[in-house]
Amino acid sequence: MTDPTPTPTRTRRGPDHRWLGLAVIGIAQLMVVLDATIVNIALPTAQGDLGFDNDQRQWVVTAYSLAFGSLLLLGGRLSDLFGRRPAFITGLIGFAAASALGGAAQSFEWLVAARALQGVFGALLAPAALSLLTTTFTDPRERGKAFGIFGAIAGSGGAIGLLLGGALTEYASWRWCLYVNVPIAVVGIVGALVYLKAVPRPATRPHLDLPGVLTATTGLVAVVYGFSNAETNGWDHPLTAVCLTAGVLLIAAFVLVQRRVAHPLLPLRVVLDRDRGGSFLAMALVSVGMFGLFLFLTYYLQLTLGFSSLQTGFAFLPMSAAIMGTATGVGARLLPRVGPQVLITAGGATGALGMVLLSRIQVDSSYAAVVLPGLVVLGIGLGLIFSSAFATATSGVSRQDAGVASATVNTMQQVGGSIGTALLSTLAANSTASYLVGREATPEVQAAATLQGYHTAFWASAIGFALVALVGATVLNRQSVRVARAAAVDERVETGVAAH
Repeated sequence: MTDPTPTPTRTRRGPDHRWLGLAVIGIAQLMVVLDATIVNIALPTAQGDLGFDNDQRQWVVTAYSLAFGSLLLLGGRLSDLFGRRPAFITGLIGFAAASALGGAAQSFEWLVAARALQGVFGALLAPAALSLLTTTFTDPRERGKAFGIFGAIAGSGGAIGLLLGGALTEYASWRWCLYVNVPIAVVGIVGALVYLKAVPRPATRPHLDLPGVLTATTGLVAVVYGFSNAETNGWDHPLTAVCLTAGVLLIAAFVLVQRRVAHPLLPLRVVLDRDRGGSFLAMALVSVGMFGLFLFLTYYLQLTLGFSSLQTGFAFLPMSAAIMGTATGVGARLLPRVGPQVLITAGGATGALGMVLLSRIQVDSSYAAVVLPGLVVLGIGLGLIFSSAFATATSGVSRQDAGVASATVNTMQQVGGSIGTALLSTLAANSTASYLVGREATPEVQAAATLQGYHTAFWASAIGFALVALVGATVLNRQSVRVARAAAVDERVETGVAAH
């Protein structure tokens, strides 16, 4: 007698394009991250070509950071409301167009406007990229690996930008530091159309929190501009005080608005979770420390050791390799097992050690003996932090909040970078000036004073990394707590299914 139950046939699944989709997302993230440093290398040449003054030079950098940092929350929410793939592709197209516009600049004003436009579309692109990653990889092990790769790109993109900017400036033109984004974006657009899933738009008409948009955007503009002005004109400058005070008040107003509106721009549930909130704070603090590295070590390598722009870019490669190896190898494998508390704490402590090692630099130090060990140790710490913080900052959020959670990560990075640049520049300048008091300003004394400023900046960065470790140890939940919470959620889901 034959069994009447038909033999189940194995359904053939379509090709799994998730990992190719990750490559597309990684390309876009690399473009946004390296653009923060690639243009810095080209600035002196661009200044000579377009003929603008030294006091105008900062606006080429500030225009990008102002637009990017202030519009990230809006960009993240737009990707939630209107679709992440459309936001991602729109961001790529706009970023490429703005880059081409900047590369063709014939005046200072033209270049600054193009940089601001880059920031606008970068604010749409960056949170869309991270939220696509968040909603694509949900399995804990795959998620750890995917975010390890993403964190490696985010952490090493700045160093890659220095290398690429040096090569393009030296062998092509400063304009190619902007034009290079066009082919990268084209690859990203084609890849997004082929490998990223199109998710249906919400059936209900989306709501946008206009009071939240207004208070958050103006508050972040004021904060970022305030720190930029402090770097240039000092902390006692009236405009610095006005901007920072206004920024704090506007952000406080933003929090009050979010508690009252029906459809908040940034639901407070995204931030108040201990794991996510701790990861946001860790990302801000690590950005403060990283700017101490990129800014002052670049000065040291070029002005003290006499490295060219290209040599400086190559000098940072070991750190990039350490970030990539640690994030994809160690961090990705350990995150599902030990949780973010252990990895972020260890990463912060390791990063602090790397900055302490770099504080040993002298006027005649050897790169291989002094700089290289510090860079490698620092890269290991950054790899542990980035692979864990990116994944944790976007975990546990609902799909409709994935974009704004991703935007919050990028916002904390941007604000942390602005604080780091202004604060460390001030500390270094004050330390240099204090060293010169009562001493004759001979070339040797001037070199020693400059070195004193670098040491101060590196020790301040070490404190920033130590605070990352403190946040990891005290704010983030232990892995046993995280496992118990996940089990409780699973039990509630199963109970709900059974009840239906």
